[in-house]
Amino acid sequence: MTATLYVCTTCKAGEPVLEGDLPPGAKLHAALTAGAAPEGVRIVGVECLSACNTGCAVSLAKVGAWSYVYGRLSLDDVPAILDGAAKYAVSADGIVPWRDRPTVFRKQSIARIPPLEAMK
Repeated sequence: MTATLYVCTTCKAGEPVLEGDLPPGAKLHAALTAGAAPEGVRIVGVECLSACNTGCAVSLAKVGAWSYVYGRLSLDDVPAILDGAAKYAVSADGIVPWRDRPTVFRKQSIARIPPLEAMK
């Protein structure tokens, strides 16, 4: 099942962005998409995840699984984000065992969202 890693491309990480410069969120998105995505993961830039006070933010989601929002991320976190996304993609319900999660996912979680129920 395909998981989606949403990356806020408008995140400013609490800093002013000079005209003509890319916001930190756009730089994070570019770094995450510079190479091949992990198997089962698609990476999608979005304009806002409404986590503006937490620096760069990403979200992981897939059908029938728990979703997550992570913040306070930087370019240094790219390998960990990709590793965490790969582990999330192969999980049955979106729950990666605590010890298997990258440290950045254990310590910088903003929200955990239950799976949507099927519409009746």
